[in-house]
Amino acid sequence: MRRNTFVVAGGIALVVLLAGCDGQNTGAETPEVPSVSGAATPSSVAPPSGPASSGVPASSEAAPPPASNSTPKPASNPAECKVADLELSLADGEGTAGRVYRQLRFTNVGGRTCTIQGFPGVSYVTGEDGQQVGQPAFREGAKGQAISLKPGRTVFAPLGFVQVRNFDPAVCKPTPVRGLRVYPPHEYDSMFVPAPGTGCAGNPPGHQLVVRTIQ
Repeated sequence: MRRNTFVVAGGIALVVLLAGCDGQNTGAETPEVPSVSGAATPSSVAPPSGPASSGVPASSEAAPPPASNSTPKPASNPAECKVADLELSLADGEGTAGRVYRQLRFTNVGGRTCTIQGFPGVSYVTGEDGQQVGQPAFREGAKGQAISLKPGRTVFAPLGFVQVRNFDPAVCKPTPVRGLRVYPPHEYDSMFVPAPGTGCAGNPPGHQLVVRTIQ
């Protein structure tokens, strides 16, 4: 899972997100921010073309392949939630000056209770090969407590999307994106959320994505 550290741009106030596992905010869509367009699929597997199975809804878009990772995977905790346990979706949210905040929601669709804790890894991707666009989401705040996620229950990570038109286009290098590649906490396999919009392929003076700990 990718870890990144950089400073949040000043002068941007966070909205107050509903607490609890199943909270959700609603708000207006904006054209510069990726739209909510469906549930996620594991990025290494194309979504089914027929009816949904195993509790995971079908998606109209094929998921791009996962990012390459030549680093050996360390031993994982078998109690932790894995991609196979989870369904990922992007809920509507609310906006502040220059940002829209949405909930990146993880639902346990497996048959066991698993544990989830910390920050997901999130980045924009484009093209059929899942090429990353710009810097991954900045991880803001402290790591939360471990959550025991029972089958059918949902947790979420607040995810902030910048209005890329606020950046100088020559620096931002606006680029169409297909959606988000997401690594659940402590997981080395990724998932894909269809969310067409625009990201910055360049290096603007701010963060195009900001993610907080799962709650």
